[in-house]
Amino acid sequence: MPDLLLELRSEEIPARMQRKAAGDLRKMLTDGLVEAGLTYEAAREYWTPRRLALDIRGLTARSKDIREEIKGPSTTAPEQAVQGFLRKAGLSSIAEAHVHSDPKKGDFYVAHIAKPGRAAEEIIAELVPGIIRAFPWPKSMRWGPASAKPGSLRWVRPLQSIVCTFGPETEEPVVVDFEIDGIRAGNVTYGHRFHAPGAITVRRFDDYVSKLEAAKVVLDADRRKEIILADARNIAFANGLDLVEDEGLLEEVSGLVEWPVVLMGEFEQDFLTIPGEVIRLTIRANQKCFVTRPQGAAEDLSNRFIPVANIEASDGGKEIARGNGKVVRARLSDALYFWKTDQGDLPDLGMLQESAAKFGLDLKKPLDQRMARLDHLNVTFHAKLGTQGARVERIKQLARGLAPVVGADTALVARAAVLAKADLQTEVVGEFPELQGAMGRKYALLQGEHPSVAAAAEEHYKPQGPSDRVPTDPVSVAVALADKLDTLTGFWAIDEKPTGSKDPFALRRAALGVVRILIENRIRLALKSVFAKAFANFKGGADQSSDLLAFFHDRLKVYLRDQGARHDLIDAVITPQSDDLLQIVRRVEALGSLLDTDEGRNLLAGTKRAANILAAEEKKKTPVAETVEPALFREGAEKKLNAAVNQAEKEAGQAIQNEDFSAAMLALSVLREPVDSFFEGVLVNDEDQAVRANRLALLARIRTATDQVADFSKIVG
Repeated sequence: MPDLLLELRSEEIPARMQRKAAGDLRKMLTDGLVEAGLTYEAAREYWTPRRLALDIRGLTARSKDIREEIKGPSTTAPEQAVQGFLRKAGLSSIAEAHVHSDPKKGDFYVAHIAKPGRAAEEIIAELVPGIIRAFPWPKSMRWGPASAKPGSLRWVRPLQSIVCTFGPETEEPVVVDFEIDGIRAGNVTYGHRFHAPGAITVRRFDDYVSKLEAAKVVLDADRRKEIILADARNIAFANGLDLVEDEGLLEEVSGLVEWPVVLMGEFEQDFLTIPGEVIRLTIRANQKCFVTRPQGAAEDLSNRFIPVANIEASDGGKEIARGNGKVVRARLSDALYFWKTDQGDLPDLGMLQESAAKFGLDLKKPLDQRMARLDHLNVTFHAKLGTQGARVERIKQLARGLAPVVGADTALVARAAVLAKADLQTEVVGEFPELQGAMGRKYALLQGEHPSVAAAAEEHYKPQGPSDRVPTDPVSVAVALADKLDTLTGFWAIDEKPTGSKDPFALRRAALGVVRILIENRIRLALKSVFAKAFANFKGGADQSSDLLAFFHDRLKVYLRDQGARHDLIDAVITPQSDDLLQIVRRVEALGSLLDTDEGRNLLAGTKRAANILAAEEKKKTPVAETVEPALFREGAEKKLNAAVNQAEKEAGQAIQNEDFSAAMLALSVLREPVDSFFEGVLVNDEDQAVRANRLALLARIRTATDQVADFSKIVG
């Protein structure tokens, strides 16, 4: 079967756009081919800074002929219905339709449609220009004289050539002929801009790849990554160093080069007084280079860095490395200035007395000065939620209240909450916002803060995603919870909740962070009482505790499902009033353990049967006794079940009070045998109305007993 090769070559595509663009191209073209009636065996996309390419194998050479019948209205239908049928079927007059008869419905029109198949080349030539014009680049541009014309081609960077060949391995492929804005598809591409700028004629994918490789272009982005990583490790090792690996930077650099050449540069040792994170980010952000550390070192960096060039220079890359070093030194000089400035006094220190007094700050300490300035400048957190200073005060009060719950020292928690946002006013964080928190920790340790206070400056932002670790130090936990709960209650108070896929303030992440902190640290917290205190901080805002609690329930369900919990068990345990997330988790765990046993499965079947009978009779308004009267028992199974329910209800209730949910489940499991015996030997719908009402009351007691731990009616099985 024929194969299709497509290449769209342009000027340099931004690295961040390449992987998604190649995937979009594959999806748009394969979807279009399938919709046009073609099939294919495999498709894979490739990309470099200057090209997007597709290799589609086993594409059918022609779409199938299509014959279909379109049923129309009755022959006696009004003219409007007939005209609608003609438009739908693509017929010019009703004479082109056929009349079919049905014994029940009478005569009706039918259109017999025959669509001959089309050659794949014709379909491809029609599809690709449309895909190019409609391509979903985040940003695109027009260029050249044609750009002044309405509807002229837009692309991420000027599109220079198109390769499109099609054919089986055993034959010479054909060029699929089409043209878009003066660019005609062909079988000619170009290699590396400097090493091999001449034209290259290609036939199909295999020789396309090999000829590009010979022309100093590695087409496969993942292979470029492997080359860069292996060579960077080797050059570091050869110099007695270890590479500091960075997957995000590796992905970006692989999108900047077509022929990766790994080099090594250096800067002065004096710059190593700057924190490693700052050095790394400075070199990463400005020069897209990797950093190294002495072999075996955990944190310390070396003064060597690794740039990746896109050319094999005649001097072995010495001048490229030297040029990178000049820029790195200039950037590190700036970083060193920021680092030293942050440890000195602020020029407006005399204006910060009022803010310092408000928060109990010591203006002899640099980080305290930055917090005072954050408050003094009235830096806005959100237009409807006030300033950062006001927010810090709210977080402090919430965190103090949470301190005893999480086992933290209240004074340390208050101090940590006050300093947590101070690094927002530092020069380093102003230059590198991604270091917020990390720099707060470093500056706190430099001015002699308690290690837990310093840790909280960084860890109160955690977890920032499902794979990020949660804080465990009690001081960090208290401040992290307070920070996230203030955010959530604040945005709920002003009715700025997530909608659909939109969540501009990352409120889902904040709620999931609270869920993970509480559960993974095994913390019991009554959320409603915390919500009430938090909502009280927002004047004019409504207390939306119930709605926010429902939002937390949704996040908890997501978390538990990701952990492998059954959705029906979660639904069986959660009620609208459940505000202790750890208790919910323990109930789900205990219920799951019970239902993994024969006793649990049989109890579930029995209680569901009881609930179904009871529900059916209640629907029919059948009388149910308010209490169970032992004097009305006629069968031994009734007496036995009643005694078992009494015992199970008492023991389960006591276990729940002791918060021993496993014991509560075990207490209920003894109902299995008496429930089975009851249904085997007792007719619930006895002719005697009093006996029937009493037996239904007994079933109601089973439901009441099991409802103490879970709503068994929501469990599948």
